[in-house]
Amino acid sequence: MVGTERFDGWTVYDNLTKLGYRHDPLAIQGDQSKTETHLPMIYIVFGNLDAWLLGTHHGVSPKHLQAYLNEFVFRFNRRFWPMVVFDSVLKIAAQAKAPTYRNLYDGVDPGHPVHGQPVSTG
Repeated sequence: MVGTERFDGWTVYDNLTKLGYRHDPLAIQGDQSKTETHLPMIYIVFGNLDAWLLGTHHGVSPKHLQAYLNEFVFRFNRRFWPMVVFDSVLKIAAQAKAPTYRNLYDGVDPGHPVHGQPVSTG
């Protein structure tokens, strides 16, 4: 299993401050019991995401990554209730007007979120 320094105290996070984000890493490096207490699902989530992106979609381009992440979050948040996923998608599809490619990428239609922008999937 990968240590927490890979995820929470990883040096790549040092650049977040420059981008306007605040990162407070948990001081749990090296103690597996603390890791499991504080980050019980992190390995499962990233493992599932990795398998889904590479196994189902065989990788994604940066241009489409956010859209794939939006779908993953939608599915993950409803993973224990498969019929809720189907029902939610059916309701969304029944009420939605089909977007054009231009709508997806240029955001010319205020009724549709721009493809690649984070959306709330609660």
